[in-house]
Amino acid sequence: MEQSIRKRLVVGDGSWITVDVYGEPDVPGLVVVPGAMSDALGWRAVATAVDAWPSVAVVNRRGRAPSGPLTAAYSLRTEVADLGVVLDELGGARALFGWSYGGLIALLAADERPLRQVIAYEPVMRPFGLGVLPELKAAQEAADRDAAVEIVHRRIAGLDGAVVDALRADPEVWEALRRLAGPLYAELAALYEEPAPDALARRSDRVDLIVGGASRGTAPYGTSFDDVARRVPGAGLHELPGQGHMSHLQAPVELARLIAGLAAAG
Repeated sequence: MEQSIRKRLVVGDGSWITVDVYGEPDVPGLVVVPGAMSDALGWRAVATAVDAWPSVAVVNRRGRAPSGPLTAAYSLRTEVADLGVVLDELGGARALFGWSYGGLIALLAADERPLRQVIAYEPVMRPFGLGVLPELKAAQEAADRDAAVEIVHRRIAGLDGAVVDALRADPEVWEALRRLAGPLYAELAALYEEPAPDALARRSDRVDLIVGGASRGTAPYGTSFDDVARRVPGAGLHELPGQGHMSHLQAPVELARLIAGLAAAG
């Protein structure tokens, strides 16, 4: 399915967000909410491969171009409110999909409005990333995006130093990562601005949670997945074999196939 339109929506605090719509722009379908260190462009390969809905709308959240700034009042509730604007503009969604931090946003949205289906891939919640918050804060205050990229890849994702060095050796890739790191500290800090919820997605008719086979049971993504799953006791639990947190980049067709299969099963 090809991209048909890009929408620009005004949201709170004088900011704005864009939404890339694939397929039939006037027919509700799947809405995708990317997480931290990701943007709408990073989900293009998945969006074009999903064929279970008449449209796929990928939200480009605040803090990543061409969307607007986070603003000083930024919080998780800001993200949920922004997503509400998107859903209202699109006439709802037949399914809502979120990845990582975006998965938590999607699940929180399903506490505030009725939704048919929420699908979340390795959603994160506190205590995810707590140990690196001081380092990320220091990098943010020093405007050192190189350090922020290093922290997220080495200290959170646990990538081997040689892998990170290879990323840094590619100027185009590294610059893209530096751009995506801009809102990273504020997004991670937002996890700790209110208590962890006791339950999630209470107004969704159906919830499906996906974990990559390489992440299952291991910190930080697999353990955070387990923390979320305990708060959605009726959720269907699914595994994408052989994949980790970055399946949308490393195996987009396989991920799209799994997502589409969940729609067909519903």
